[in-house]
Amino acid sequence: MPKVGVVGAGMVGSTGAYAIVMRGLCSELVLVDKFEARAKAEAADISHAVPFAHPVRVMAGDYPALEGCRIVIIAAGVNQKPGETRLQLLERNAAIFKEVVPNVVKYAPEAVLVVATNPVDIMTHLTVRFAAEYGVPPHRVFGSGTTLDTARFRTLLGAHLGVSAINVHGYVIGEHGDSEVLAWSLTTVGVIPLDDFCRTQNIDLSDDIRHDIDQKVRRAAYTIIEGKGATYYGIGSALARIVDAILSDQRAILTVCCPTPQVVGVNDVTIALPHIVGGQGIMGMYPLPLDQAEETALQASAALIKNIITEIEQTL
Repeated sequence: MPKVGVVGAGMVGSTGAYAIVMRGLCSELVLVDKFEARAKAEAADISHAVPFAHPVRVMAGDYPALEGCRIVIIAAGVNQKPGETRLQLLERNAAIFKEVVPNVVKYAPEAVLVVATNPVDIMTHLTVRFAAEYGVPPHRVFGSGTTLDTARFRTLLGAHLGVSAINVHGYVIGEHGDSEVLAWSLTTVGVIPLDDFCRTQNIDLSDDIRHDIDQKVRRAAYTIIEGKGATYYGIGSALARIVDAILSDQRAILTVCCPTPQVVGVNDVTIALPHIVGGQGIMGMYPLPLDQAEETALQASAALIKNIITEIEQTL
């Protein structure tokens, strides 16, 4: 079985590692962190769960320990300081990635790189740029995008409809953040269009209810952070799902983010759209036939991210 690396042993990185181990997706998992003691502690803690799950060797190490990894998750970065602008935060995280990415590709040149650091759309865009300088093709670098937001949407809608979230097929696209777009017009329950399902089951899905679900999806991170300080279980599981799709060459459709030549008239921007994810990373993307309101919202989301990308690239 393959080897997986995680760079950044904070809550997101370590929870992602734990989820991967619990699912038995690899034979070896290595944690790398600037703070060696943290990486060693997380590796030890996760390894103590191995007897209750799958025989995975969990260890901590420096960048050379990434040698042979099929996938490396990059969850390194810093949090926003009081009074710090998002651009200033981005500049600090960009500086970190300029150091991290070359070290990752030096020791794991064939790995698929999965970015989890926020703001994930911009950090993914920069990672593709930094990795390309060392010959890594763009299809092997992408971010978690709105994989988690899509799960939140399906969970909340499934609860309202009284069906399993697994049978709700709907996507959240665009920015992983405030401007994301819930593609209501394309959502189905099984193969049944959402509106038809609600009509036949006498379920109220008024504009007010849709707005409430929309806000709970869009504001989920804020609500969770207010209550417990950080979000990590959801994204950790999302990362494990992405790893599974790659290692099993599932060619799964996931709303990950990667640079796209054009999104609703916005050129060279990185936002989340449904992509086919398989053994070599991104294997294809298909456009969604959105309604006019959703398309307009997606264009605004793409333009917002493009403006930030342009700003941060001017500082590099």
